[in-house]
Amino acid sequence: MIRMKTRGGVPAARSWDIEVRGLTKTFGTVEAVADLGFTVAPGTVTAFLGPNGSGKTTTMRMLLGLVTPTSGHATIGGLRYAELPRPAATVGAVLDTSGFHPDHTARDHLGVYARLGGFAPSRVREVMDLVGVTPFAGRRTRALSTGMRRRLHLATALLGDPRVLLLDEPGNGLDPEGIAWLRRFLRELAAEGRTILVSSHVLSEVEQMAEHAVMIRGGRLVAAGAVTDLYGEAAVRVRSPQAGPLTAALLAAHPGAVRVETVEPDTLRVHGLSTAAIAAEATARGVPLHEITPERPTLEHAFLQLTGNNQGDTR
Repeated sequence: MIRMKTRGGVPAARSWDIEVRGLTKTFGTVEAVADLGFTVAPGTVTAFLGPNGSGKTTTMRMLLGLVTPTSGHATIGGLRYAELPRPAATVGAVLDTSGFHPDHTARDHLGVYARLGGFAPSRVREVMDLVGVTPFAGRRTRALSTGMRRRLHLATALLGDPRVLLLDEPGNGLDPEGIAWLRRFLRELAAEGRTILVSSHVLSEVEQMAEHAVMIRGGRLVAAGAVTDLYGEAAVRVRSPQAGPLTAALLAAHPGAVRVETVEPDTLRVHGLSTAAIAAEATARGVPLHEITPERPTLEHAFLQLTGNNQGDTR
């Protein structure tokens, strides 16, 4: 466990839920976020998912008071960001991958932000060790790799030992070892009772990192809940040169009990039937099968279904 201690007078006893209710933001005629509502509870990593341009970053910026909502509210621990007694010691955020002075070393950068936040100088060394910045602490930021920059941004966000973390694509630029480290690190922080909201496009990694997910599309909520609850039903992948006749046969033999997606002209995804039942129906109709494979439900498939990005024809 990480066991960072609460600093700076931030009360650990308060419940640091993130609450978004009726949140709407329009830019001219563009509605970036529309009547959005969800809750992020302490003690878990929650993934914030949606296609590019779905309103994730705008929502996070409203949580941080960087964008003013057109209507609705976004609060942290029941307070707007500007109302928090010590916001920098309560909320750590990484939304932008710029913001480094090119001539500062990584250590200099953290020292400046520690002074701005009123944090003890010793905190710089602590966060450098915590997230792996120490090996390149003396290197100028202009010479840092993308992965090093990601670690430095995370170290900056942790200077105040925050109860809440808002992270936009924190794994970008990290190598596989770094991604595995980040996954363990965030889960350990959550286990300490912290509230963590992570935006990510790497859905395979989200499955291992997050316990809950919030999915949006077009600025609107499409799903929220435990990641495992979003998977939906299991399916069977079937490949046949007679995919059309097989689809008709399955639907006729099991009306209302089966759903068939056309993934490719010769490939189907069948919901509601076992491999044995599909094979039996194909055999009875003389339909050749080139593949019949059970598919484990994945977050990627749920994401594509729920956000409307699945290009398959569903019947």
